[in-house]
Amino acid sequence: MKPYLKTYLFLALLVTLSTPFLTSCGNGSNQRGAVNEFKMASLDGMPNEVRKAPAQVQQAYQFASANPEIMTQIPCYCGCGEMGHTSNYACYIGGKNADGSLIYDTHALGCSICVDITLDTMRLLKEGKSVSEIRTYVDQTYAQYGPSNMP
Repeated sequence: MKPYLKTYLFLALLVTLSTPFLTSCGNGSNQRGAVNEFKMASLDGMPNEVRKAPAQVQQAYQFASANPEIMTQIPCYCGCGEMGHTSNYACYIGGKNADGSLIYDTHALGCSICVDITLDTMRLLKEGKSVSEIRTYVDQTYAQYGPSNMP
């Protein structure tokens, strides 16, 4: 067999065997699929710093903004209770304007604990956990970092 034919056959075999892996990684379903399962707020209208933040931070802001009924029940353990934060939601949202639009708190932009708690909440919801189960997980996992900002 000619040397170039061996190389061609080897490359053809390699491409054939790796195609399922390439297509499963390249379709974006892994990370984006998880995000699409949740109610997510648009980045439009969020502070420029949020729109320029890493994707996970953006996703945390989008999720927290769109899901106050969940996130107001989830504590934070970064010490932000001293800032007046009363839940993980408050790490992202400082209130509402008269027209109902959200006032964003930029605290979570620089706090990995806030973001990690939100991402864990998203993951656990995807796994079918209840908000009560998620709060228990957050309490057990993050209490080592500081006091809860919730009673």
